[in-house]
Amino acid sequence: MLGELNEQQINDLLRKQVTGRIACHAKGVTYIVPVNYVYDGEYIYSHSSEGKKIAMMRHNPEVCFEVDEIESIFRWQSVIAWGTFEEVKNMDEKQRIMQSIIHRIMPLSVNPDNHPSHGITENDSDVGTSVELIVYRIALSKKTGRFENS
Repeated sequence: MLGELNEQQINDLLRKQVTGRIACHAKGVTYIVPVNYVYDGEYIYSHSSEGKKIAMMRHNPEVCFEVDEIESIFRWQSVIAWGTFEEVKNMDEKQRIMQSIIHRIMPLSVNPDNHPSHGITENDSDVGTSVELIVYRIALSKKTGRFENS
């Protein structure tokens, strides 16, 4: 049976998963990439270093986000959400968000001791350079969900 997820099921799937795909579009090019994230019921929070995805989202902040759970070809759930990219500049907020991401994904790592910083620079001289971590959020404006459970 195919069907639509209700609001609670959509939010549950967004909270449950840790990897989703963000799609951005700028200058006639569409780019989709997987990202680790956390969801607080209002925003998708993630991080990156400088690169194509960040440049495109700065140029056109309207993005699409997809997350799914696939048990089999006939048993799956998927959520698509639309929203606006917002770069987080406040250092306290960046640290709070990164702690949330780290606490969420590190228990799922095979060997979390190998990546204690998860991209956080230890050198103050890296702040403001391409090494510096970029933290961002997606303010969601619309969410839809589908499922199949044959």
